[in-house]
Amino acid sequence: MKTQILSGLLAMLIITSGCLKDTSCQFKTVASEDAEMQSYAVSNGMSVTQHSSGMYYQIINPGSGAVPNYNSILSVKYTGKLMNGTVFDSRTATPVLLQLGGVITGWQLGLQLIQKGGIIKLIIPSSLAYGCQPNGPIPGNSILYFEIELVDVQ
Repeated sequence: MKTQILSGLLAMLIITSGCLKDTSCQFKTVASEDAEMQSYAVSNGMSVTQHSSGMYYQIINPGSGAVPNYNSILSVKYTGKLMNGTVFDSRTATPVLLQLGGVITGWQLGLQLIQKGGIIKLIIPSSLAYGCQPNGPIPGNSILYFEIELVDVQ
């Protein structure tokens, strides 16, 4: 009886683990997206700096006061776009509260470059965003552009 139960559990584990793998999902490297990110910056008149992670940023206003860290609760206003200019999300009227550690890696890195009251533009490679998986209106392997105002840091 124990052998049958263990065999059944092992079979279920093997079957379900095979279903969890998405072999069609191929991550892009930062290097493979670099030319597109640079082109976006140039065509949009941005004077950007490349972060060690590979993303590009432009600090519009460095802000003053508190600098966020991974555990900070932030109040932000932002607009997010795809490289073709499509706005996929925009929160510019009322600030949104979020924990820095709970957002995409590109935001985690970028928002620590400014202080409370600061404004930054980010061009984030897909590997620092949602990778090869689609997320709502964002297709897989999408480079993302954000303009973010850091309203408050707690």
